[in-house]
Amino acid sequence: MSQSFDLCVIGAGPGGYVCAIRAAQLGLRTALVEKDAALGGTCLNVGCIPSKALLESSELFHAARSKLAAHGVQVGSVSLDLAAMQARKARIVKELTDGIAGLMKKNKVSVLRGRGELVGPTRVAVTGPEGAREELEARAICLATGSVPIALPFLPFDGKRVVDSTGALDFDTVPTHLCVIGAGAVGLELGSVWRRLGAQVTVVEMMPQIVPFADGQMAKTLQRALKEQGLELKLKTKVASAVVDAEGVTLTLVDAKDARSELRCDRVLCAVGRRPLTEGLGLERVGVEREGARVKVDASLRTSVPSIYAVGDLVQGPMLAHKAEEEGVAVAELVAGKPGHVSYESIPNIVYTHPELAAVGLSEEQAKERGLEYRLGRFLFRANGRAKSLGEEEGMVKIIADAKTDRLLGVHIVGPRASEMIAEAVVAFELHASAEDLARTVHAHPTLSEIVKEAALAVDGRALHA
Repeated sequence: MSQSFDLCVIGAGPGGYVCAIRAAQLGLRTALVEKDAALGGTCLNVGCIPSKALLESSELFHAARSKLAAHGVQVGSVSLDLAAMQARKARIVKELTDGIAGLMKKNKVSVLRGRGELVGPTRVAVTGPEGAREELEARAICLATGSVPIALPFLPFDGKRVVDSTGALDFDTVPTHLCVIGAGAVGLELGSVWRRLGAQVTVVEMMPQIVPFADGQMAKTLQRALKEQGLELKLKTKVASAVVDAEGVTLTLVDAKDARSELRCDRVLCAVGRRPLTEGLGLERVGVEREGARVKVDASLRTSVPSIYAVGDLVQGPMLAHKAEEEGVAVAELVAGKPGHVSYESIPNIVYTHPELAAVGLSEEQAKERGLEYRLGRFLFRANGRAKSLGEEEGMVKIIADAKTDRLLGVHIVGPRASEMIAEAVVAFELHASAEDLARTVHAHPTLSEIVKEAALAVDGRALHA
């Protein structure tokens, strides 16, 4: 006899395991199916968390070598122990994945190890690591299998010379010359790590700006900072072909004027994007429709099969862990008969370089494309006392507000700790606040968050410290 559940979640990444926890909190008998040995998905095991661990460690290494002296801290000779840095990263990942396993037990979620496959509108087959197969029945099913990196057709991943983001997290030696294809968040973050640890890094991007989703002015601000750190950025340039040999890779590049050149490096990180992981899910068997590569869902995240939902990288929208989490919560609440909802306009997007880039809402370019009348407020980090005290003066806050209603349209930050500062703007978006609301809010002094207040004041031309 097969097991019976109220909800079966396939995939234990941020969207899936959070969905399972919320469903269990609401009293639903819940199963979580995961093919990998550790819970947490790409984000926790080979994505968000390990990359942030290396970003922090590499920044401390860089600070010890070139920043601490300005603070009167003399440390002498500084050397890199990459093995210890990688061990710290692995320890953090294990602690967090073990923690998720503990949360499953605490919330009485049944975890089934194996590959989940749809065999009916309310039935899931699970094939375990040893090939054993079992089926379970569920009143509702949530698909949360995430995504995988995209390889260029002429440059397949080999795990040695040509790697995806997972491979770039696990180098056991610092590359001599790392070429990064793609100037999005993944490429810039990992490129920054290895640049700080001593590699020559060249980033190749076919678009005219880095971080293509970002506000143009803010992208240029970040680009300037990264160039000062030694990253070579080749924009409006594509990789036409590649030759891999025992010692490295030779890339043929074509720029905007169709001029061809060769780039020789010992490692290549291909970070051109990700695609939804739908292979083996049985979507066609049960009639789940797609929109291109994505799973088609309605406003309630329900697929064309009413009992089946999908979240995260499988569905439209940015491939972000926090977006997947919110969608997972919404599905659990909808299955439990509650009004689940995701505020898509309030989802922040972040690049964890140094300085960081964080944004919520519309860019100035998007506001123009929509024909919106708007006002701008800007304030520089270098005019802020806390930023000067930290020795982190690069960047600005930029606020876009509706010219008539003053409602916030976009908030953009390039600077230290922008990933933390953006939360204030996200709350403001969630509450449909205005620039005046931010400007009137008391901000503690001295803090970096005062820059947000000053930028909001600047929308009305009354910044106090400009």
